[in-house]
Amino acid sequence: MAFRFLAIPAHRLVDFPKTLPDDERLEPQLPPVHEAVERALAGAEFRDLRARDRLRALLQGDRPPGLGSPGKGFGPSAVFAQPPQDLPALLRLADELEQLARREAGERALVWKCGECSARYAVPVALVRQVSIRCERCGHPVQLSSQESLGEEALIDPFQGAVNTSRHELASFFREAMARGWPVLVSEGAAPAPRGRSATPSTA
Repeated sequence: MAFRFLAIPAHRLVDFPKTLPDDERLEPQLPPVHEAVERALAGAEFRDLRARDRLRALLQGDRPPGLGSPGKGFGPSAVFAQPPQDLPALLRLADELEQLARREAGERALVWKCGECSARYAVPVALVRQVSIRCERCGHPVQLSSQESLGEEALIDPFQGAVNTSRHELASFFREAMARGWPVLVSEGAAPAPRGRSATPSTA
């Protein structure tokens, strides 16, 4: 199952089985990776509960959620956080998510690209030396000097990278939703949530 977060103005909320309006909506830009959002919330707390436990209680508890669905493939939505009473707790959750992302960011590496075939090479920052190597793919010389590098990136597996991206996106989303005074909703679906989009002004 996949969790999908969104926020809309309180006066635009509708009951299930209607679909929530999408002309004035805020959603985090989450990677479409199965279980990345749930893993991103692991270890984080919201109002003295584990954030994942709160999600499950809202969506899978004895009292089913009753607000509209965010879209095709997703069930009814529940209110995860409501301003202003949940503002301090949600901001603490945002801070905690970013701290978890930094803690699990992985070792940093400098990255180079072969100028001939674009093959990429990464070397942990602590092991970088000013040397020249032959590209394993085409044999073209590649200068492994810090001045020639493309920059730094984290040496972590793709799933962990998606988890940390989800943490940063959720943190930014929570802060923006609270700044707008919009309730944060969550829904559950059978597939990874699609990438969200920023809210657009209502034309109504």
